[in-house]
This record gives sequence, C-alpha cells and structure tokens, in this order.
Amino acid sequence: MKLPDHIQQEVDEHFKKYKPSEKQKQEILKRVTSMTEDAAIAPGEAIGIITAESFGEPSTQMTLNTFHFAGVAEMNVTVGLPRLIEIFDARKLPSTPKMEIYLKPKYCKTTEQVRLLALKIKETKLSDVLEEISLNIAKSHVEAILDKKRLRDLELKAATIFEKLRDGLKGVDVKEGKEKEHFLLKPKEKATDLSELYRLKEKAKIIHLAGLKGITQVLPVKEGEGYVVHCAGSNLKDALAMEEVDASRVMTNHIFEIGEILGAEAARAAIINEALKVIKNQGLDIDIRHIMFLADVMTRTGEIKGVTRTGITGEKESVIARASFETPIKHIINASLIGERDDLMSVVENVILNQPVPLGTGLPGLVAKENNNESH
Repeated sequence: MKLPDHIQQEVDEHFKKYKPSEKQKQEILKRVTSMTEDAAIAPGEAIGIITAESFGEPSTQMTLNTFHFAGVAEMNVTVGLPRLIEIFDARKLPSTPKMEIYLKPKYCKTTEQVRLLALKIKETKLSDVLEEISLNIAKSHVEAILDKKRLRDLELKAATIFEKLRDGLKGVDVKEGKEKEHFLLKPKEKATDLSELYRLKEKAKIIHLAGLKGITQVLPVKEGEGYVVHCAGSNLKDALAMEEVDASRVMTNHIFEIGEILGAEAARAAIINEALKVIKNQGLDIDIRHIMFLADVMTRTGEIKGVTRTGITGEKESVIARASFETPIKHIINASLIGERDDLMSVVENVILNQPVPLGTGLPGLVAKENNNESH
C-alpha cells in the first residue's frame, strides 16, 4: 500500500529531524503503513449510518443550552445540543452571533488603547450618544440633544452625526438647533400626525454612526501577550478591513458569513471547528472524521446545505429516499410527473422495498460458473 502524500511528507520530515538508520526507517514505514491500513474503512461499510449514530447517541447526553460571559450583560452564547442542531440545519443566522477579534501588537500597548479600540469596534447608534430626544408636538418636529462627554469618548464630531442623519433619514429636514449638539428633525411633508413623529424619533435612534454594524457588546480580554475582543454580534467583512485587526486570526461563529466572504472551503473548516467546539465543551468524544464527512456533504456543491428536507436530504438521487423523510406525497407526485427513475442504490429505498441493502455482505454479487461436464 502506498502511503497518502501528507503522511509520507510527515514521515520524511521526522526522518530528516531524527536521522534514523536505514533498518529503522524500514521498520517505521512498515508500522506506519500497517496503522494506515487498519484506519482505512472497509469497502461496503455503512459510513452514513455510523456517522449518524456517532452524533446521535452522545448528543443525548448534552446539557447546558447557553454560556454566559461574566461581566457583560446580554452576552450569552448558545452551546450544547441547540448549537449543534443550528450548525447541521445550516441556519442562516446563529441565535447568538459572536466574534473574536485579535488585535495587532502595535495597537494594544496600553489598556487605554485597547479600551478605545474596543469602543471603536462596537456599533454606535444615535441612541448611544443622546442626552435627550423629545417630540415637539406644537411645532411638529423631533428635538435631539447630544451628550458631549459620550461624543468625546467615541471621538465623534457633531458635524459627522449631522451628515449621517441627513443621509440616513430620507424625506426629513435635518437642521441644527441653538447649539451644534442640538438637532431638529422635521418631516418634509406638512401633514404629520403624532404616530408619524414617533416613528421618526424611533427611526432616528437606530441610525448607524460608527463602529462595526451588528456588534452590540464588546469585551476586551488579555490573552498571552496580546488582546482579543469578544464581540456579541458578527460582521466579518468590516472586521477584516480594519487596520488594527489581525485579519488572519479573526473568528466568527456565523458560518454563512464565512462562506460568503471566504468561500466553501472556509465554511467547511468552520463547520468542523464549531461542531468540535460544542462536542469538546460537553466533554464528549466523536471521531473527527465523522464531523469532516458531514461537513463535506454539507458543502460539496459549493453552497452550505443543511441536513434538512430542503437541504441535502431533499437532493438525494432516490425518489423513495426523499419521500421517506418528509412530505412524501409531494416527492412522489413530482417524480411521476417527470418520469423519474430510481436505481435503488442506497439503504432506505431497499429497506422500504424489502430487498437486500447494497452494503457489507449485500454489496458483492455472486456469480456461479456452471460446468457442463456430465460426470459431475
């Protein structure tokens, strides 16, 4: 048996490092080859069922639904079985998006520098810098007064906020009041009722001013020599564009965002890492090859497909296998309309039709050669 390239490479590196004799080399190669052969799956092995079982049984032991970050309100992270279901169902949005942003050493020499950077990462909306916002019913406009101290902390200028409000609020007149930290917002159309004014006030409060959109909480933590900012919320694209961020170590648990920005291979790696993290946190042990297999099946088309009736189960080649999962009538009617053929190649459809399954001993066919010699 020829060793796979990556194992051969590793063996060669060890040979260079430890310089064994020719006889020792032969013995090492013999043992490595033997172990590789033992680890290989036998032809006809029911790998799908074993993978499903290796996840199904340990996941019944899972506890803890969320993990709470000490010191930060509203910063919970979904873990355990709900997170595992979320990953394998390929939910478009994780229930608790989270990022880990590592900072470059030159930007985190002092704790004050790190604190300001964390504030720069956190999304700042108008509501975060307001001292007061009120409705003036007599003049039918909204009055907003900015908090000068908050503006200084976030290094924001009143003129910048004025521009952001003008861009973000269409069909609204934005004027400066008595002071430069005072704004008046008035709808351009004269006939305004109270509910419209109230809607304008609420809309103005969520105008994005600075920071990364979607990052609601930040928690800087010292890790070894450097710092990492734990964030509630996820915005990978903008985080990678930041000068102060170490782009090679940015982590997010939002798998679709990874797939969109870095491609299917990165999404596959993220599925493996996220599933492993959940399993290890629960103190369980599942062979990584089962996780890799599932991640491969989910990303093989170049898109992320969940283990659901619309995902990989809905794309099975066999009509009967698709029908056995959910909504059977729909699948059978659609297949009969286009005259679809079922070659009965996998487990489910053969079980339904009470035939031997093409796995294990059911895989090889036996051909008997008849001898026409009459003496036998």
